[in-house]
Amino acid sequence: MSLARNLNRALTVTTGLQVRRAPQAAKGKQSKKSAAAKPAARQPAAYRCPPAGELPTERLLRRPVFIISSIRSGSTLLRMMMGAHPRLHAPHELHIGRLEVACTNWHSERAMSELGLRRGDLEHLLWDRVLHRELTRSGKDHVVEKTPANAYMYRRLKDCWPDARFVFLLRHPESIARSWHESDPVRRPHDTAVTDVLRYMTAVEEARTADADGFTVRYEDITDDPEHEMRRLCAYLDVDYAPAMLDYGRKSSAELVRGLGDWRENIRTGTVQPGRALPREDEVPERLRPMCAAWGYTS
Repeated sequence: MSLARNLNRALTVTTGLQVRRAPQAAKGKQSKKSAAAKPAARQPAAYRCPPAGELPTERLLRRPVFIISSIRSGSTLLRMMMGAHPRLHAPHELHIGRLEVACTNWHSERAMSELGLRRGDLEHLLWDRVLHRELTRSGKDHVVEKTPANAYMYRRLKDCWPDARFVFLLRHPESIARSWHESDPVRRPHDTAVTDVLRYMTAVEEARTADADGFTVRYEDITDDPEHEMRRLCAYLDVDYAPAMLDYGRKSSAELVRGLGDWRENIRTGTVQPGRALPREDEVPERLRPMCAAWGYTS
């Protein structure tokens, strides 16, 4: 007779109770109770890049344009100028990367899987529909999207739209940091601002290095000679240059949404304003100097 059986016989006589082994969850699985206590981790967004031959059926939107830049780089100015072109529609920041799709039960997940669609594929379809809807409502030919977070999702955008075009907007790294600091100097000391913008700039440079076909423009060149830079940009996008890009029209507060891009007076004037003077070399923090060299901001 086993020890457990002897122990249970004695316990039954004296207490009326017995010992039973606790049920164990199968290897790699949680018990129902523990699963209920701890939400299951969301599965990664698997997705595939549609080959060129499938694009006509996989995507409504063709050849979208994405501005890849750090915060405080002049992207709102650039999108206002591009939006003044009769063929380019440049809405406020859309933050499509934060639009997510979830299959909320086994049936929906199984149904989409049978169609060859994972969560990431479904998100791509949603992003495509949102941008296509916006473009169609505008009556123009090409959409331009400028959310700064695009810098972190360059590869995802490229996989969603293999025919996408990318405009890399650069600005002197110290000017970016200073502008970000000045937007909230109490809560954002200059050193903190440097840390924040360096993450963006690193992502921009990684994307720019990966995309040999992209177009690079500097904010300082736009403010110094806007016509020349817009002509270069229009040639890249294969559209005729439009003089209206230089005088995009005064905008009201209702047209510039706070929190979705710059809304300050410089932007509302409707014309290109002079940029600030470039920082002196001794004003550039050591952490920003490698990026200055990579972007050609060296004396």
